[in-house]
Order: sequence, then structure tokens, then C-alpha cells
Amino acid sequence: MRSLTLSLALSLIAWTSAHAKTTEDMIERARGIHQRVITIDTHVDIPPNFATPAYDLMKPGPSRQQVHLPTMIEGGLDATFIIVFVGQGPRTEAGYAKALSDAFVKFAAIHRVTSDMYPDQIELARTADDVRRIDAAGKKVALIGIENGYPMGKDLRLLDQFYDYGARYFGLIHAGHNDLGDSSMPDRRSREPVEEHSGLTDLGRQVVRRLNELGIMVDVSHASKQTSLDIIAESKAPVIASHSSLEGVYDHPRNMSDEELLAIKASNGVVQVVAFDNYLRAVPQAKQDAIAALWKDIGVESMSDFRTMAREELEVYRERMAKLELEFPKAGVKDLVDHIDYAVEKVGIEHVGIASDFNGGGGIDGWSDASETFNVTLELVRRGYSEEQISKLWGDNLLRVMEDVEDYAHGKKG
Repeated sequence: MRSLTLSLALSLIAWTSAHAKTTEDMIERARGIHQRVITIDTHVDIPPNFATPAYDLMKPGPSRQQVHLPTMIEGGLDATFIIVFVGQGPRTEAGYAKALSDAFVKFAAIHRVTSDMYPDQIELARTADDVRRIDAAGKKVALIGIENGYPMGKDLRLLDQFYDYGARYFGLIHAGHNDLGDSSMPDRRSREPVEEHSGLTDLGRQVVRRLNELGIMVDVSHASKQTSLDIIAESKAPVIASHSSLEGVYDHPRNMSDEELLAIKASNGVVQVVAFDNYLRAVPQAKQDAIAALWKDIGVESMSDFRTMAREELEVYRERMAKLELEFPKAGVKDLVDHIDYAVEKVGIEHVGIASDFNGGGGIDGWSDASETFNVTLELVRRGYSEEQISKLWGDNLLRVMEDVEDYAHGKKG
């Protein structure tokens, strides 16, 4: 009996040692892949105080500031689309003017970081070739995306100005309907109907055509299903969803239907699967109840209410939400890759990418900020993705779309 026990113990030690070696080899292989591919995160939000002492890109600060140059270096994140976002507000001349002013503040901050503050560490890319050149030079890459067409009001000429300032994708819609089309999430506070326009408006169609002419990628994230399908049908160049997950894995208004996925594939576009807790899997009812109670306590009915909150009120809200997150853990990297797996199976590896939505609500267990970016690659390796496939997911697919959009604008395609 003692001999049998000893034999089992030795077998267990041998198995444990072999398993550890296999795990170690897999991690080492994943690190090599992660270092060689270009990792592009297509959605990182910034607050109005970006590129100030309150949010210095070289100095990691509060946990809600999830992306800095040191954390990008630590996590091996090479490039980020920094987002010029202004929340939906009143569709009036005063509302448009304020939104445009707020947008220019963010444009200026991005340029300040890349041109004045840290030009030796990070550079603004305007083309796909720029991305590759900057990465090869050992610097981090900044690109600019616009989330919500609200700042342009009804003035198409502003799209040209946005392009000149470096915008390379343009999301027409956010939370709440606007002049360009319907949102996937109507503004509950103003009691918006599920649909206002039944899809893309005439102005929205003009916007899509002008974006094609300029060479700006058209983004359907946040659009209603019909608006999204209308955008894809209108565009002569490939279309992206800059930060969306999949309805086929978890049914949420912000997630893309199979019909939208297939339409994006037909356009030769790409869906960037987003690491956003609420979109990846069902939120426990107890957490939903706790958040609802918090919103009621602070007088919030919809996301648009946060635009008018005083800074002190926002701080209190964030502190209380942070406590909730400790009590109810978020989705994890495995949940994110479940959505990636689904999209790859549905439309093929060439039409899927990755986004975080950091600083805008994104961030999950295992990829809570830029420093943990490698964990996504590790999970992809664990699931059997090859280096070529991982390279496509992390950046090659997005760069292909960017090049196709550039070519269409220059008359090389279409």
C-alpha cells in the first residue's frame, strides 16, 4: 500500500511539473506573439481635463484613468484611438455650438499630448502607413475617433475640419436619437420613442457619403439596428463597429445582431468586440438593483444626466460605484473572448477586432486598464488562435479597413 501511495504521489508530482511547464511555455509563446503584433485598441475615451495635470498621460492617476503611456508600455498596447466624444444634448443652435466647443477642447488636448508634451513617446497617426511607421520607430500611436455626430449639428462642412484635425473614424450616434439617425438606446429621461426616424436620416446619408469622400471610417456602434443597416448599405467603403459586442452571445440593445455582423462582413468591414461588463454577459439582478438604487439616490434617470453633474457629485458617484464593483465582480477576459469566438465563427477572422472602451465604462476582470492588455492575447493563445490570427484581431483587420477607406477616398477603389 505504501508503495502504491508513493507511486501515485510521484505520478502527481510528474503531472504537476509537466502541466506547469506547458503553462509556462504557453505564456512565453503568448508574450512573443504579443510583442510582435501591432495591438490597436479602437476606443479609449478622454475627459475634458485630458492633457492637464489632472490627467497627465505620463503619470498614472485615479483608477478611472485607465490609459497612460507607462501602462501602455507595461501591457504592450501599441496604439489607441483616442475619442472625441460629446454626449447628446438639445438639438438647438446653442446646443450645437456648445457641443462643437467641447469637441474642439478634446481635439486640442490630443494634439497637445502628441505635438507638445510627449512627441518622443507618442505620435498622431493619420493613415494606416503612419501606424506601422510610428510603431516601427518604437513610439506609441495615437489615432482620433469621433463618437456621436452631435457636435457637427447640421453643418456638413465641419466633417472636413474634423478630418483636418485628424479624425479617422466617425460614429454617427450615441445614447439618444440625433439628427443623423436613431440610437440603440433612446434617452429615457426625455422619454424618447424607440424610433424617431426609422433609421438613417437624409442628413445622415449625406454624412456617410462625405465621410467616404474624405477617407474617414464610418462607425455604427451605438446606432439602432435599422440605422446601422442603413449606414452599411449607404457606405461605398468598408464600415466598422468601433466598440460593440454580440447579440448572439448576450442580448443587449448595444450588441450587434447577426444581420448587422453579416452586413459588416459584406462591406469588408470589422467589428471591434468591446470589453464592457454590461454587454458581455447578464449582470446579476442584485447588482442591477443596487445600481438602480444608487441612480435613484443621486437623481439620475439616464446617461445624459451625468453631463450636467457637478464634479463633486461625479466623484461621489464614482466612489460608490467602485464599492459596488468590489461587491459584484465584473465579466472577465474569458467572457470577452467568448464574444470574439462567436464573431469569428459567424463572419470569419478577417472581420473581428478588439476594443476596451477604457475611461468610458469599459474594463473587465483581467483587462481593467492598459497594463493588463497582454491577458487578452494570452487567452487567445489558450484557445488555440495562431499568431497570424491574433495579429489580425489586434490590428491587421482594422488597418486593412483603414487602407480600403483611404483608397476609396483617393479614387483607387469603388
